[in-house]
Amino acid sequence: MQLHQLRYFVAVAEVRHFTQAADLVGITQPSLSKQIHALEADLGAPLFERVRGNIALTAAGEVLLPLATRILADVETATREVQELVGLRRGRVRLGATPSLATSLAPPVLRRFRDAHPTVDLRVEEGGSQDLVRDLLRGDLDLALIIMPAQGADPGLRVDPILRESLVVASVGEVATASTTGELRITDLRDQPMVMFREGYDLRDATIQACREAGFEPTFAVDGGEMDAVLSFVEAGLGIALVPGIVLARRPGVRITPLAPPGVRRTIAVARRRDVVPTHAGRELRRILLDYIQSAIDRDELPPGVDPL
Repeated sequence: MQLHQLRYFVAVAEVRHFTQAADLVGITQPSLSKQIHALEADLGAPLFERVRGNIALTAAGEVLLPLATRILADVETATREVQELVGLRRGRVRLGATPSLATSLAPPVLRRFRDAHPTVDLRVEEGGSQDLVRDLLRGDLDLALIIMPAQGADPGLRVDPILRESLVVASVGEVATASTTGELRITDLRDQPMVMFREGYDLRDATIQACREAGFEPTFAVDGGEMDAVLSFVEAGLGIALVPGIVLARRPGVRITPLAPPGVRRTIAVARRRDVVPTHAGRELRRILLDYIQSAIDRDELPPGVDPL
């Protein structure tokens, strides 16, 4: 079994097409097929089968795929780490972040990292926490800023809680049901039109769950937006939205109304794969992230509704 054979196997498993996989890895289709057959001979079992003209993994292929993906990710990590140690300075760090954190917490952290390490390749992936966890487990990310799921973290990840944030109600004017203290209860949102995030957003799940626990289904004025779109829809007066206060710092046209206790709170965490030793660049980015948060705590500069852990 050789590394290039595993790369070819993973490519075929991902695209389910031998010719497309050959193009992806930069060899001819007959050469790729020959290497796959050699790998199957070494393992003593077929890895693919044709089902109604489509390529499918056999039981042996299903077993091999996560192992091969992990081996290739580990080899890439080892290569980058050694290159850094011998002074080639070709390090790379891949950070994932939810949309709210990608526009608030990530920029100043990445600026500090870039100032300290200008030759390191920085790559950022924005997505929902579920998507980021999947990418971490597949080896496509080194670190991710995620929202801790209610059911707990995936056992394949090391997840360190760093901040707790409260959701607030974003609107263009005062919500009529606000109390004299300027707070809203979840039940006050029963008849309010809401601008709702698309499927897969943590904020969508949090909003719907909070409303259902309060005994009602939310009314959607607009359904399916990304973060910037949702905030723009709120600014246009289409409805209200439950969002982290951290994203409203540069939205002077949006009114912020806190939720009365217990409100809706989420835990922000930094996550990485548990079974992979982080690269030097990954460790340095994590250190800069934690230093930035600590300095914000020391200067009392955390955004409203965000508390340290």
